[in-house]
Amino acid sequence: EQYFVTRARKSLDWHLWLLVDVSGSMSASVVYSAMMAAILGGLPALTVHFAAFSTQVVDLSDSAADPLALLLEIEIGGGTHIAKALRYAAARMTQPQRTLLLVVSDFAEGGAPGRMLGEVRALVEAGVTCLGLGALDDRGQPHLHQALAAQVAAAGMPVAALAPLQLAQWVAERIGSA
Repeated sequence: EQYFVTRARKSLDWHLWLLVDVSGSMSASVVYSAMMAAILGGLPALTVHFAAFSTQVVDLSDSAADPLALLLEIEIGGGTHIAKALRYAAARMTQPQRTLLLVVSDFAEGGAPGRMLGEVRALVEAGVTCLGLGALDDRGQPHLHQALAAQVAAAGMPVAALAPLQLAQWVAERIGSA
């Protein structure tokens, strides 16, 4: 006897957008982010989208399950335009209330900070659960632009420096509480 099993309620799945700053100061965090995308992509009921950004946004979602493929496709360098990455993800979200958005950055915004803060507020108002992840250096220590990170947090996106296990716990808590 054979059985075919599928999830009957695909609409209950969560979407996770991982927006990763790949400017020159972010090399260690890019490695952590690639590993995290692969780990989170293995969770049931979670679809992972991965976009690398500097002054341009490159969607690498098709490679999110393979950290090596991600790392081979990413070019480190350039400036930082967080607002552009936020707009990119927002335009592609289909279920904001079932979307987690993680921005990995040192929050040294190269564009107008007001635009970035406006994008954060719009996402939060749409029901997106947002978290800013401070950059980690090659020793795992956080480094970020404190003043802009504080403004991002005040706009509705808490900013934290989390190790991969802590991040996985944060994601599980958000999905579990919905």
